[in-house]
Amino acid sequence: MVMHIFYQEDIRQIDKRAEAEGFPPFTLMESAGSALTDNIKTHIKRTDRIMIISGRGNNGGDGIVVARHLLQNGFDVTLTFPLGMPKTDAAKQHLDYYEQQGYQVSEFSQSIEYDIIIDAMLGIGTTLPLRESIVEMLQWSNRQAALRIAIDLPTGVQADHGQVEEGRVFEADYTFSLHGVKPSAFLLPSSLYYGVTSAVSIGLKQENNLQVLNREMVQATIPKRGKATHKGSFGTSLLLAGSDEMPGSALLAATGAIRSGTGRLILGTTEFVASIIAPIVPEATYLFDGLKRVRDGEIPGKITAIGIGPGIADEQLVQATLTRLLHQDIPLVVDAAALVARDNWSAKGPVILTPHPGEFSRLTGIEVPEIQANRLELARVFAEKHQLFLVLKGNNTVIACPDGDVFVNPTGNSGLAKGGSGDVLTGMIVSMLSTHHSVKDAVRNAVYIHGLCANRWSESYNEASMVASDFNTLLPVVLTELESNE
Repeated sequence: MVMHIFYQEDIRQIDKRAEAEGFPPFTLMESAGSALTDNIKTHIKRTDRIMIISGRGNNGGDGIVVARHLLQNGFDVTLTFPLGMPKTDAAKQHLDYYEQQGYQVSEFSQSIEYDIIIDAMLGIGTTLPLRESIVEMLQWSNRQAALRIAIDLPTGVQADHGQVEEGRVFEADYTFSLHGVKPSAFLLPSSLYYGVTSAVSIGLKQENNLQVLNREMVQATIPKRGKATHKGSFGTSLLLAGSDEMPGSALLAATGAIRSGTGRLILGTTEFVASIIAPIVPEATYLFDGLKRVRDGEIPGKITAIGIGPGIADEQLVQATLTRLLHQDIPLVVDAAALVARDNWSAKGPVILTPHPGEFSRLTGIEVPEIQANRLELARVFAEKHQLFLVLKGNNTVIACPDGDVFVNPTGNSGLAKGGSGDVLTGMIVSMLSTHHSVKDAVRNAVYIHGLCANRWSESYNEASMVASDFNTLLPVVLTELESNE
C-alpha cells in the first residue's frame, strides 16, 4: 500500500473535492472518526481510563466522533473541551449528536489520572506561537504516566514545516494521520514528537507525487537476473574515489558497487590506494590517476554509470573532472568532495547528487536547521530547478526527482551515522544505475536497501556498533531476503 504525504493545502483540496462530490463535512468527520477509532482500539483496553482532549475546530470534531464510537464499544472515555466548545458547524453537529445519544461532556480536571490521553486539540491549521492555555494542556499531558495518542498530528506541530516551540508540543507515542502523513512527520525537530506514525484512509480517492518508499515498490523494480546472462549484461561501473589520505573511501564505495550487482567495476584511484585495496576487492580493475586521466578525456569505453567524489582530497582536480563528466551521456553520481555550489548542473546524462545536510547547505547557502525543518520542499525545488536527482541524506532520506516526484525513505537508523556509510551508498547507486533500466528505480532501490541493511544489523546488534565495512556481509543477506520476498 502506497503511503502518500500531504501538505496542508492538499488536505483542504481533498476535502473541498469530496464536498463538491456530495460528501458533506458531517459525513467526512464521521468517516474519519470511525477509521481513527478502528486504529486506536488496537492500542487500548476496556479497563483503561481514556481522556480525549478536543479543540474547537474540526480536529476536535474528530475527537468527538472517536469518543462516541469508543463509548458505544464499552470503553471508559472522558471527553473534555478545555479550550472552549466547538466552533465549526460539523463539530457542533457531532457534539449535538453525541449528547443525543446520552453521552456527556466533562469539565477538565488535573487531579484525575488517565491511562490513555488522546490529543484532538489542533489540526493542520496550527500556527505558532501557541496560546498559553494550549501550552498548559500540553505540559500537563506530557507529565502524565499515560499512553499518548495524537489525531492527525501532535498539537504544537505544524503540518508543512519542522519548526516547533521546545517544551510546547504533545509528545505522542502514536499518531494517526488522516488521508496521509503530513510532511512534518519527516522533518526536524517536529518528527521527534510523532511517535509511531500511521496513515488512516477515510475512503477518498487521493494521489500525489510525494510518497513514502516501501518494500513492495523496491521488490517490484529490482531487475531479475536471467540464466543466459554474462558480466556484460550488468554494465560496467566507474568509480573515481579515494586518495592517499583517504584510501578507505575507495574501498567502501567499491564494496557497495561490487555487492549490488554491477557486472564489472573500474576504480579510478591512485596506485597507493590500489595497492591497499586490491587484495580486498580483487574483482575490480584499476585506472591509475583516474581523476587526471578522465579530466583529460581518457574515459574507458562501454561505461554504464560513473561515481565521483568519495575520499578525494584535491578539490580543484575533482571539479575539473566533474566538468568533463557532465558533458558525457552517462549517468553520474556526485558525492563528497565533488559537491560544491555550481550555477549550472546541466548535463548530457542523468545526474544524481548525494549530499548530507551540511553539503546541501554548501550547495544552496541555506542554513542546516532550515534545511532540516523543510527538507522535502527544499529538495524538490532544487531537483526541479537543476533537473537532476537529489538524495538528501539523513534520517528519512529524501529522494527528489527532476519530474517533481519526491520519495521519503523509511529505512535506516543511527547505525548509518558513521564515516564511510555514504561512500557505500555512492557505490550502490552507481552499481544499480548499471543494472536497472530506470534511473529513478535505481536511486530509490539503492537508498532503501542501504537503510534496510542498517535495520537488519540492529535486529542482532547495537546500532552504535555498526561500521561501514559491515555492508560487505549485510548486502548479500538483505538482497537475498528481498529476492525471496521474506
